[in-house]
Amino acid sequence: MPKNRHAVRHTPVAPTYTRHMPHGAEIDAHRHDDHQIVYAGRGVVAVTTDAGSWVAPGTRALWVPADTVHAHQAHGNVELHFVGLPATENPLGLDTPAVLAVGPLLRELIVEYTRTPEAEGPQQARLRAVLLDQLKLSPQQPLHLPTPTDPLLRSVCDLLHADPADRRTLTELGREVGASDRTLSRLFRADLGMTFPQWRTQLRLHHALILLADRTPVTTVANLCGWSSTSAFIDVFRRAFGHTPGSHAPRAHGGPSGP
Repeated sequence: MPKNRHAVRHTPVAPTYTRHMPHGAEIDAHRHDDHQIVYAGRGVVAVTTDAGSWVAPGTRALWVPADTVHAHQAHGNVELHFVGLPATENPLGLDTPAVLAVGPLLRELIVEYTRTPEAEGPQQARLRAVLLDQLKLSPQQPLHLPTPTDPLLRSVCDLLHADPADRRTLTELGREVGASDRTLSRLFRADLGMTFPQWRTQLRLHHALILLADRTPVTTVANLCGWSSTSAFIDVFRRAFGHTPGSHAPRAHGGPSGP
């Protein structure tokens, strides 16, 4: 992500609309004066900022606060729904990006509201009011993969980004970058706010979502992401997303086909 705010595109109004994006397509770094909700009705969307990355399948939406420099990337054949909200309207009270749970009702509200954004009148106003009410009830999900600022920690994280299946311990990784496991463990907590195992699990889940969006078989995903067995991967995935990776295949415009 660009560090110079003047180098990024500034689009004051965050638009409300639906956009189809092929696998691998990107929206470059930009910012809005408005808040924005980003939801993938099909496929998986990744949003990246200087602070890290957030990945969301069909059971999750991304909250992007006003004035946040961010970029999007599509994984799978993506149907993106964007909802723009004025900076004065913050139903969640959040000033940092977040991943939100999206139930069946909120999903249909977002899809319908972004289908005809130019429509005005009492019906659209009621739809918007219910959508905002549902947003207030949406719990945050711990699906943030923070980006390290410390050079030593960045070296370790780069190794794991290159190969999420790398099963080396923190001690073994530390030998490669020239730091003790105690130092690295402290840095993970201080710089990223989580332990090394927590960060690595987040990385593997992010990578798994992207592979699944590309219709990679579940067993292959488990292997490529470093889980000891397919059943172990399924268990972690279910606890993180509320459904199994096998039910991750998208429907016509909704989220996972499973519960």
